[in-house]
Amino acid sequence: MRSQVARKAGNTYHHGDLRDALIKAALREAEQGGAEAISIKALAKQVGVSQPAPYRHFADRDALLAAVTAEAFRQFSAMLRAAMAKPSKQSKLSRLAQATLDFGLRRNGIYRLMFASRTVSCAAKGSELHEATRETFALVIEALDAPAVGFLRERQALKIWAALHGVVMLAEQGLFTGEAAHTTREELVEDFVSETKAALAVAIKDARREKKAGA
Repeated sequence: MRSQVARKAGNTYHHGDLRDALIKAALREAEQGGAEAISIKALAKQVGVSQPAPYRHFADRDALLAAVTAEAFRQFSAMLRAAMAKPSKQSKLSRLAQATLDFGLRRNGIYRLMFASRTVSCAAKGSELHEATRETFALVIEALDAPAVGFLRERQALKIWAALHGVVMLAEQGLFTGEAAHTTREELVEDFVSETKAALAVAIKDARREKKAGA
C-alpha cells in the first residue's frame, strides 16, 4: 500500500500525486507572475498539505522551480509539435515561429519562467530540465526541414530562436517598435523565417561546393 502524505477534502495525496499537484499549482501561479510568484509555503496551503510536506518531493524552492520549468518546456514542445503537424500552406518553421510568438505573448508568466529566469542556466547536464530544453531546441532544428550539413542547421536554429525571444521580450516590455517600421510582430517573425531559410539554403550550397572542390 502506498504511503499517505496528506489529505485534502477527503482525497489522499500519495507519493507522486502530491508532486504533480504542486507542479500544476506552481504553473498556475507562474501564469500570473513568473518564477517570482512561486512560493512553497503558499503552494502547500493551496493544495491543502502541511508546510513540510512538499519537501518530501523537492529539496528546496530551486528544485521545485526546475521541475515546474521542465514541465513548462514539455507543454511548450507539445504545442510546437502540434503546430508543426497541422496541415497548412505555411512552412513548418513559420508555424513554429508564430506559435512561439503566440505562446510568449499569451502565456508570458510561463514564458518568463522558462526564458527569463536563471533556472535553466543552473540545471545540470542530463537533468530533467536540461533534457526538456534540448527537446524544444530539437523541434526548432526539425522545423528547418533541411539536411544535416555540419552544424549549419543548429546555428540557424539558434539564430531564429534568439530572434523570436527578442520579439517576445521587446513586446512584453512595451519596447517593440513595429509601428515606426510599419510592421507587425507577426510580419517581423515571418521576415526572420524567410531570412533563416534563405541563409541556411545558401550556407548548405556553399558547404557542398567547397566539399566537392576539395574532393
